Amino acid sequence: RYGEREDFAVVMQPFFRNTLLPLDSNGKPDLSFFAADCFHFSVRGYAELAMALWNNMLEPAGEKQTYNNFTHDRSKLRCPNPEKPFLSTLRNSGFGNSDLNLEKTKPSVPYWAVIVAAVAGVLAGSL
Repeated sequence: RYGEREDFAVVMQPFFRNTLLPLDSNGKPDLSFFAADCFHFSVRGYAELAMALWNNMLEPAGEKQTYNNFTHDRSKLRCPNPEKPFLSTLRNSGFGNSDLNLEKTKPSVPYWAVIVAAVAGVLAGSL
C-alpha cells in the first residue's frame, strides 16, 4: 500500500513471532518478566521487548530476527551502523519496488486454539 511512497513506510517487526516463554534455572517460567497478574509484562519484560524492537528496526528487511531470548543482557542492544544510520525499510534495504513476496504466512497456531486457551484460562482462574 505504501510501497511507492518515499516519505512513509510500514515495516513489520517480527521480533516476537517465535519467542518462547522465558524460563528460570529450574526450567519453570521466569516470573520476573511478568507483572503480578502473570499475563502482562513487568518492567524487566518490557525492557527486553523494547530492546528486541529497537534491534529489529535496525535490521534490514528480510534479515530481521523473529525471536527474543529474554537474556536481560544490555550488551545485545545494537547501535545504528555508520554506513546506514537509519531505520530499515523495504526500500532502503535494497528491495525498492521489486516484487518482494509479501504473502501472508500461515499462522503456526490456529485461531481457535487461542480462543480455547483463553476460555480455559478464565475458567481455571475462576476456580
